[in-house]
Amino acid sequence: MQKIKKSGLPESLTMRHDPHFVELIASKSPGPRVRLIPIEKIDPNPRQARSELGNIQELMDSIKNKGVLEPILVRAKGERFEIIAGERRFVASKNLGLKEIPCIEMDVEDQEAMEISLIENLQRKDLDIFEEADGLKALINLYGYAHQEIADKIGKARSTITEIISVSRIPVHIREKIKKAGIISRSTIIEIAKIEDIEAMSRLVDQIIERRLTRTDTRDLTKLFKEKEETKAENKEKPKYFVFNYVPKDDKTYKLRIEFKKQVVTRQELIKILEQILENLKAESGRNK
Repeated sequence: MQKIKKSGLPESLTMRHDPHFVELIASKSPGPRVRLIPIEKIDPNPRQARSELGNIQELMDSIKNKGVLEPILVRAKGERFEIIAGERRFVASKNLGLKEIPCIEMDVEDQEAMEISLIENLQRKDLDIFEEADGLKALINLYGYAHQEIADKIGKARSTITEIISVSRIPVHIREKIKKAGIISRSTIIEIAKIEDIEAMSRLVDQIIERRLTRTDTRDLTKLFKEKEETKAENKEKPKYFVFNYVPKDDKTYKLRIEFKKQVVTRQELIKILEQILENLKAESGRNK
């Protein structure tokens, strides 16, 4: 019996694809328009989530050897096109002198384009934690997403999303200090973000740098800083109630102390309260006879 030759991939292999692009195209466009577009007609995205494109030499080498394997996302802007996502591939291709680049043209408005750009960039693995935190925060500020909604959109645990978003509150001057010191541990930076007081946060970073603290050491030191913050807050928030102390000069058998539930009590109020106490005691004494 003649053996039938099977076509396609071996059963041991499955086709790989980038799920977020497939889902994105399927949901946003009834018929995606994939075509080559002249690079000179494409403009960068002004709402790019990245603050820096980073080192693109490795990407340039890949494109030089294999071409652009993943089309960039664009949308028409008059007679030109604006990048929605894929600026690093665009810049790398432009640097190599390519005249055209494969694109997926999408018909979306400004707000939707920005949302797609943010989400697509957040799914990249080479964003630093500050870029990621700012991108996540932008999704909350612009679209009112809850942490769980963002987690579902980009495929990360809600607790991870919450931790990363906390990093967005680290001020620029402390970020620069962290970057200059070469602190790249995400868990260490998340620990730094847990400190509410900015001055205390800066001191914590100084301690990490000066003492070359490990992640575990940083976590322990963060707990110490937070305990100090909580104690300081408790002392600051706890009101100082008015206290009336009376110690008779000639009679050492008693002393009187009254603590009020407000911070200021006038002399007239004090007299009135003492008179009320006397009346209550006399009334109780009469009932007990």
